[in-house]
Amino acid sequence: MQSDGKILEMRGISKAFHGVKALADVNLVVRAGEIHALVGENGAGKSTLMKVLSGVYPSGSFEGEIHFEGTPRRFKGIADSEALGIIIIHQELALVPLLSIAENIFLGNEIAHAGVIDWFAAYARTRELLAKVGLKESPTTLVDDLGIGKQQLVEIAKALSKKVRLLILDEPTASLNESDSDALLDLLLELKAQGVAAILISHKLGEIAKVADSITVLRDGSTVETLDCRGAPVSEDRIIRGMVGRDMAHRFPQRTPNIGETVFEVRDWRVHHELHPEREQIRGVNLQVRRGEIVGIAGLMGAGRTEFAMSVFGRSYGQRISGSVSMHGKVVDVSSVRKAIDHGIAYVTEDRKGCGLVLEEEIGKNITLANLGAVAKAGVIDTGREFKVATDYRAALNIRCAGVNQHVVNLSGGNQQKVVLSKWLFTQPELLMLDEPTRGIDVGAKYEIYTIIEQLASEGKGVLFISSELPELLGMCDRIYVMNEGRFVAEFTAAEASQERIMRAIVNSGSSVHAD
Repeated sequence: MQSDGKILEMRGISKAFHGVKALADVNLVVRAGEIHALVGENGAGKSTLMKVLSGVYPSGSFEGEIHFEGTPRRFKGIADSEALGIIIIHQELALVPLLSIAENIFLGNEIAHAGVIDWFAAYARTRELLAKVGLKESPTTLVDDLGIGKQQLVEIAKALSKKVRLLILDEPTASLNESDSDALLDLLLELKAQGVAAILISHKLGEIAKVADSITVLRDGSTVETLDCRGAPVSEDRIIRGMVGRDMAHRFPQRTPNIGETVFEVRDWRVHHELHPEREQIRGVNLQVRRGEIVGIAGLMGAGRTEFAMSVFGRSYGQRISGSVSMHGKVVDVSSVRKAIDHGIAYVTEDRKGCGLVLEEEIGKNITLANLGAVAKAGVIDTGREFKVATDYRAALNIRCAGVNQHVVNLSGGNQQKVVLSKWLFTQPELLMLDEPTRGIDVGAKYEIYTIIEQLASEGKGVLFISSELPELLGMCDRIYVMNEGRFVAEFTAAEASQERIMRAIVNSGSSVHAD
């Protein structure tokens, strides 16, 4: 360990892909036993920098130096960095669902004697590690039977099994509810007290303010500044200014609603669980969205918001579905995705990578995927027409890419989300359902998405906005329904709504709650 307390120093790191600079002379210093946040817009270079550090991009594929515990290091792969206790946990968890917790923790690092795994020792060690991260599950529990929050804790237990010195977490709370997020952050603070340093990548600035000792801001592949949080706290506005290079006086676009007649209505909507049809999951929901109106659905994780939206969109979720859906006052058949689309309903999934996009395909092909008939002649795709449609949406939504022939997998999260939006806008919907549309997206890209949503409403579209982030619901919506345990327990106008009233409605939802 260096006498000045530095455990890691990255000096002058530069990395290019096909001649395009992803990192340009980046510097990063992490001190022993600190939580160091790394922030920046999507595409700023955060994940690339961590892949350089962990050996995913080996020594020789980038310029600059890595010093760990006072010694220059040249990592040929992940095994080299892990051997020194540098462990990275990616946003997409690297666990094997159908293996047990113990098997996952020691996969590739088995406790064995003479080539035979010592399961007694493995289970005993697993119990010790699970206790450290606050899990009471059996070592033999399948990872597939755990929620995403507990899977994150298993990943950290796996890191602890490798005697972690520096833990790198890339968007660890992106898919977690508030209680699971708090548990993870508390664990980080416990590990810090035990001398484990951490690099935390997150778009949730409130979480960073809670735990970070230092914050390094990246913008366009370069280091902007490092902020010390140990004296006075650093405001979110101060961090945002560093990330986007400008002050953001307004987090949300200014809008003057012009609300018309009802465009979309759901009456007495009931849905039974996909795997357990005896369990009613959506219970008598009634909802209206008017032309030019942005309507929010608030609720805790598991409240049924996604299940409701998916069941309406072509019965993509659930069994024994009943109730009616009307467009412009006329009951319509939404019993299949194709029928829902044909009636002017579109659904932007919360899982853009798994369900919203074909990642290994081109931007153009993704944009036209939900409305191929509009770019086909006699059943054959007109590639010229497809190219023009994609190019027009690229310009309209400001999709930052090398060209519409670029594969979607190589785009930042914000630009991927714009491709998903383009795909559904090309179907010319009257009602656009957005499920967590800004999840995992940085502040600057969020504002662009909000602007697109506001523009759609101003054009007379109806928008149904599902989000776990109450500030964005309050900032964007004209009305907000509050959902809990599969039913609506309150409805507020924009003027009536507040975080306190929404949370009170959820807590008190054992009784009938209405906006006064």
